[in-house]
Amino acid sequence: MYKVDFTKPIHVHFIGIGGISMSGLAEILIKEGFKITGSDMKASEITRSLEDMGAFVYVGQRASNIDDKPDLVVYTAAIHQDNEEYKACVDADIPMLTRAELLGQIMDNYKFSVAVSGTHGKTTTTSMLSHIFIEADVDPTISVGGMLDAIGGNIRVGHSDYFVTEACEYTNSYHKFFPDTSIILNVDADHLDFFKDINEIVESFHTFAGNLKDTGTLVINGDMESFEKVTKDLNCGIITFGESHKNDYYPTDIETDENGHISFTANRKGEVLGRVSLNVGGVHNVTNALSAIAVAIHYGIDFDTCVAGLSSFAGAKRRFERKGERMGVTVIDDYAHHPTEIKATLKAARRMVKNELWLVFQPHTYTRTKALFGEFVDALTLADHIVLADIYAAREKDTGLVHASELRDELVKRGKDAHYFPTFNEIENFLLKNCKKNDLLITMGAGDVVNIGEELLGM
Repeated sequence: MYKVDFTKPIHVHFIGIGGISMSGLAEILIKEGFKITGSDMKASEITRSLEDMGAFVYVGQRASNIDDKPDLVVYTAAIHQDNEEYKACVDADIPMLTRAELLGQIMDNYKFSVAVSGTHGKTTTTSMLSHIFIEADVDPTISVGGMLDAIGGNIRVGHSDYFVTEACEYTNSYHKFFPDTSIILNVDADHLDFFKDINEIVESFHTFAGNLKDTGTLVINGDMESFEKVTKDLNCGIITFGESHKNDYYPTDIETDENGHISFTANRKGEVLGRVSLNVGGVHNVTNALSAIAVAIHYGIDFDTCVAGLSSFAGAKRRFERKGERMGVTVIDDYAHHPTEIKATLKAARRMVKNELWLVFQPHTYTRTKALFGEFVDALTLADHIVLADIYAAREKDTGLVHASELRDELVKRGKDAHYFPTFNEIENFLLKNCKKNDLLITMGAGDVVNIGEELLGM
């Protein structure tokens, strides 16, 4: 594998530079003095921001983009071997790294590296820990899979030994990471276009946990069904968190205020640490916060600093994000695209809705929708009214495997008020006619469903 010498800046080209993670890595290298070029299928706010920093971005992926022959090419898992630009790099014998391989090499430059993993909650927890580290003034470098107001984007380049990043299980990319501390929030069935089944996913997380440095520490949800399988035969230190009192860190006295925000008492091994007030909703965020607290205290940060950092976190973009209000209807957007996430979000919404709860859901990928069809239906029933948009294909092609209208049909069979429309314009018109004052409307999914709420609000 090609090894980057970060003391000797070179020309690096990114295929798919507009992605949230790829753009973050490009920004890190720009600030380290590297010459950066890249390509993406379309221009965006992200690519324009990179150009403002000095990068050159090609719109469209073609062989001519590497005529300047970069020293290294970085590409994402979404780039296939038949991609014209990728093939040209191979033919030109240019050294190549995957996004995960480059991130792993960047991580190795930091003494205190933290990788945040789990099927759900990675972006929120990475953001929470980032707020704590910033409050503690440890000047961390941060790579988060969402836009975070506290760092003005998805990346922060610090000048200390601290590095915080998300670690995604898809295509086992996090197996390229060898951190000092790892968080495992949960292990659930997802990405079944890559993994065979839940057993293979559990084994993947076990491998990830085993990649910790010799003196490393695993901070893990002790309530997971797969806890024993994930932690078997590990030589690292283990710190547990979760809802039950058997864990090292656990909550008591959980409360919700009129805005849906959560507060709780944090406990460690039977000792009361103190009260934590979050500016986000959802009981699931209690355990996310506890994992961040556990890591921070592990690194010597005091509890009061943890409380202050967490209180300043008002959520990452597209994570139960309040977009605005129209005609007395509150509009919230959320990235949830897995049944477990949908349930958690809708339960949080239930704590704050004054009238009826509307959900516009855009399923994400055909394989996930088909594999977890029953679980999706169960989760969606928690809303009073459900409006389905077409499935967002992402990296897949529509082979007729499943259709969003099938979810609608099953929900109707269960007595739910469910609808399907093939266009966003039809959905918007339907909502304008039917939503009433004091209703809560959530646009949900990992695709472009956010545009519906923003269009309704005139954003």
